[in-house]
Amino acid sequence: MSNTTELYDQLCDHVSKTALLTSTSALLEWDQHTKLPAAAGAYRSEQLTFLAGEIHRRSTSSELGDLIGQLAQSDLASDPTSVSGCVISRLEKKFKRTSKLPVRLVEELTRACSTGQQVWVAARKENDFSEFRPALETIVRLKREQADAIGYDDCAYDALLDEFEPGAKTKEVADVLEGLRVDLVPLVEAIGASSIEPPVDILHRSFPVADQEAFGRRASAQIGFDYQRGRLDVTHHPFCTEIGPDDCRITTRYDDQFFSGSFFGTLHEAGHGIYEQGLASEYYGLPAGQYCSLGIHESQSRLWENLVGRSKSFWQHFYPDAQQRFASLADVPLDDFYAAINHVAPSLIRVEADEATYNLHIIIRFQLEQALINGDLAVADLPEAWNAKYQDSLGITPPTDADGVLQDVHWSAGLIGYFPTYSLGNLYASQFYDAAAAELGDLEPMFAAGDFGPLKEWLNTNIHAPGQRWSSTELGEKVTGEALSHERLIKHLKEKLTPIYQL
Repeated sequence: MSNTTELYDQLCDHVSKTALLTSTSALLEWDQHTKLPAAAGAYRSEQLTFLAGEIHRRSTSSELGDLIGQLAQSDLASDPTSVSGCVISRLEKKFKRTSKLPVRLVEELTRACSTGQQVWVAARKENDFSEFRPALETIVRLKREQADAIGYDDCAYDALLDEFEPGAKTKEVADVLEGLRVDLVPLVEAIGASSIEPPVDILHRSFPVADQEAFGRRASAQIGFDYQRGRLDVTHHPFCTEIGPDDCRITTRYDDQFFSGSFFGTLHEAGHGIYEQGLASEYYGLPAGQYCSLGIHESQSRLWENLVGRSKSFWQHFYPDAQQRFASLADVPLDDFYAAINHVAPSLIRVEADEATYNLHIIIRFQLEQALINGDLAVADLPEAWNAKYQDSLGITPPTDADGVLQDVHWSAGLIGYFPTYSLGNLYASQFYDAAAAELGDLEPMFAAGDFGPLKEWLNTNIHAPGQRWSSTELGEKVTGEALSHERLIKHLKEKLTPIYQL
């Protein structure tokens, strides 16, 4: 046993040292999106490429493989839900997957994605997809190569989806999203037929950026994001990243003529950050201290953004402060503001979409990126395919590339397979919220009183602290007692939207 313990310590030491490199790379990526001088992009790509190669070599080294191989049959691995069992079993799976990728491919992908993100920023600013097209063609080609190297049973997309939602299959996710779509469409149609028109113009008044930042900081801190262990910055497309066990960075963007974009974006990223800050810091870099899946990660951001942040009780607490900070809201009754932030209507921009139509945006992306990877859609034809799907699913056509195919950073970063996790997150969020309420009691009075601690602590204990000891499916069923389903999300939407639209 002493020898086994020594081997386990060596394994943890090796992986923890690799995490030092990974976190350094994350810091460089954060800087690339927030502070990097325009002329420094090429060298930053080389820095990230070099680190990616070194991380890959350490993550596929014979030393690591030998340690995992010896420990996989030991008593320490007998219970996959124990800390040691989780560490060994998850590292074994990751090692097998990562070892299939040649270092050349890893470095090429890193360089292509670093450069691609820089090109995307410029193309989006210029509203010109043709400027981004060559970079995306390279990324798609390399992602196909990555899928082939990893291997798959049914479709190439499975290999990419597994990176973000381990164990998930494209067909299973497609079936879940189709069930959600079937129930969403009539709800959206019923709302469209309603004579009620929430006063959304009140969200497009003057909202000084400094006041938006201060208000967003106050709200994100009160729901539980620890600014002693994190920070908020400005970027082109909001994201959250962790640089270390006590260093979580969230970002947002501001429009001084629109309230919702920055505020709900900040809540969304704070939800991600609360998850990162809720992981077991003593296991940083190890599976026991890492998030379960991106579907679970997105459940946390969507829960705080929508189930909490768009609730009436949340604004019963925060609205008086909002009215004091923003003169443009001083004459707006709470009920009007509440209806406006929950307005349902087809829209162009995913991150600003309402709760009901949001998942239609995701389904479009899910279908398009499958077609790209399968070779059924050429990158050159992507804008036309994008616009056609928006017209078919939402009844609107983007007038520009910036409002259409160029609006998301994900494909430029090689994050193909990520998008469906947003919808999975919405489903998990509704189920987790109901499970928390069943245990804690009615959450609405707590929010109205400004007390978000009980919910945060429940999430810390039940969702965050376990790390990767269970798969997302196992964790969801363990916490809620139910299989993943769209029914609770539909129930929440109907309960919120029926009174607003008098359905």
